[in-house]
Amino acid sequence: MAQRTSPRAIVIGAGIGGLATAVALRRVGVDVEVYERAPDLRPAGFGISVMSNAVAALRALGIDLGLEKHGQTILHTGIMTDKGRTLRSLPVETAGDRLGAPSVAMYRGDLQAALLDALGGMPIAVGATATGYEINGDGVRVRFEDGREATGDLLIGADGINSAVRRLRTGDDSGPRYGGFLCWLSVTPFAHPKITKGFNAHYWGLGKRFGIHDVGQGRAYWWGTLNMSAEAAGRWDGDKDPIVRAYAGWADEVCEAISTTPAEDIVAVPAQDRPFLENWGEGPVTLLGDAAHPMLPSLGQGGSTAIEDAVVLAQCLAAGTDTVASLRRYENLRRERTREMVEVSRRFGGFEQLENPALRVVRDLYLRHAPQSVLFKPFQRALTPQLLDDAPAN
Repeated sequence: MAQRTSPRAIVIGAGIGGLATAVALRRVGVDVEVYERAPDLRPAGFGISVMSNAVAALRALGIDLGLEKHGQTILHTGIMTDKGRTLRSLPVETAGDRLGAPSVAMYRGDLQAALLDALGGMPIAVGATATGYEINGDGVRVRFEDGREATGDLLIGADGINSAVRRLRTGDDSGPRYGGFLCWLSVTPFAHPKITKGFNAHYWGLGKRFGIHDVGQGRAYWWGTLNMSAEAAGRWDGDKDPIVRAYAGWADEVCEAISTTPAEDIVAVPAQDRPFLENWGEGPVTLLGDAAHPMLPSLGQGGSTAIEDAVVLAQCLAAGTDTVASLRRYENLRRERTREMVEVSRRFGGFEQLENPALRVVRDLYLRHAPQSVLFKPFQRALTPQLLDDAPAN
């Protein structure tokens, strides 16, 4: 199908991936309509890391969201024992300096606001649940639960791990794959002598971990993980006592972060991914972000890879003259990189959440003594952006 002079894209999902897609596509001259199933654009109350690869990708399109003003540049990532003793420090800032793009820890709502600001007031259709789509000679028509319809030259499913577009595309009604642990998440005003500017630390115990990240403006993003069955994860009812008990005796800053956070400000999210999907699209339809390649949180790359997807998709559409061929080019370019991140994140999840005391000793010795080049290699690969110059021609 020949691409129009000013093609129209229908984006399903107004999370980080969907909004980033709208920003990137508008930058290259594509008209965009965004539809979100939630009744409003209320952000989730937790944090996100926008890593160097995402920042560098946006800058390749001339997009600077000014994230350092909204969050806090990550200087390094400390891997600690549960008592707060440093096992290793990973040089995140050094990798960012090499790329000329920092990694930034921030409140998810601040990232959403920055993306909406970049859209310049473009309206987002909310309360729009996609129920079907039809491909025809002129593009694609999307149907919504409330009777609305939208037509465009291409359809992008950026609607998360439970993507309706993915389900419609593949016919697969199976749910996400549980990662074996529950995540508690919060952003809270927090002051502690150890939480200095740019503080970014992961505390590793037996079958559980904890993270504290400075996200600027006197706030900290913290998360905790605990191994449990999927059934137990689904039964958490908002009671903070199990969280307090899980981290009793840990580093003082960990205990204080939990104790000073109101229970209603804590979000519980089961760690989930999906087996990697090799074929994301058909005709003028494709997937992006968690709709295409959801991953466990071990690399901290879920939001960043969605942003990177958005930029590469925009570059492919801008460089090509055929919409369908450009979508396949985007998918072919992104497949290997995102597959690796899904697989590495799942392997790391098992390594990080070890419950065996003897294996924990081995793990901690490895963290202390492994060469930096070996230990940091998966993160270094993730932080290096993949852009259109890396792709084969149409």
